Amino acid sequence: MLLHVNATFAALLATLLALAAGVVAVARIGRPRDTLFAGARAAAQLIAVSLAIGWVVRVLPLLLCFLLLMYAVAVRTAGRRVVPAPGRAWTWTGVPIAAAVLPVVVALLLTGVVPPQGIALVPVTGILIGGALTATVLAGRRSLDELATRRGEVEAGLALGLTDREARMEVAREAASDALLPGMDQTRTVGLVTLPGAFVGMLLGGASPLHAGAVQLFVLVALLLVQAVAAAVTLELVTRGHLVRATP
Repeated sequence: MLLHVNATFAALLATLLALAAGVVAVARIGRPRDTLFAGARAAAQLIAVSLAIGWVVRVLPLLLCFLLLMYAVAVRTAGRRVVPAPGRAWTWTGVPIAAAVLPVVVALLLTGVVPPQGIALVPVTGILIGGALTATVLAGRRSLDELATRRGEVEAGLALGLTDREARMEVAREAASDALLPGMDQTRTVGLVTLPGAFVGMLLGGASPLHAGAVQLFVLVALLLVQAVAAAVTLELVTRGHLVRATP
């Protein structure tokens, strides 16, 4: 057992969360209540999932509903981060997440690399959706910020005869590429800086280090593809004007 879940664990967890909120408040790098809410929400969600996962993975309709719930929450989260203003533009964030994750999951099932069982499908799909979510948010926010800051360059491109998409692409492409940095850094430093969750989890489950390493490598490479597709599709949506922020 990696951690002893007892009263000391709960007290330490609450202390760490309070310290995180305190640092946010002192450094003025956000709202402390958001940190506290995120921690409390994570605790509630993990408790609920821990109680439900045992029977969800054994019933196909429930499994599909759970996977759709994961996707819906990711879309809503990405939408609120990329397009926080009122409107329906945030629903477009569902496109890059689905375009990145669905083909990979289908390929994994068809090739037999991942068995069609909930106990394997849920964590793998969750990891991929999480990677697509991160890439979509970073690509969307960075490209929209860059377009707002460098609006003059977009107008100059239009004056030179570029289409609106081409002018936007010239400005936003480099900014959107920043979305790939977290995945790149995680892959480059794996085993040297961190031991990711899939690797540690398999070791604790009794797998050999070689098997655990192979699974972790597969997850990292799959994430590189998922994040690349999500960032590329998000950039395309931004440059075509589907993902836009309301004009103040």
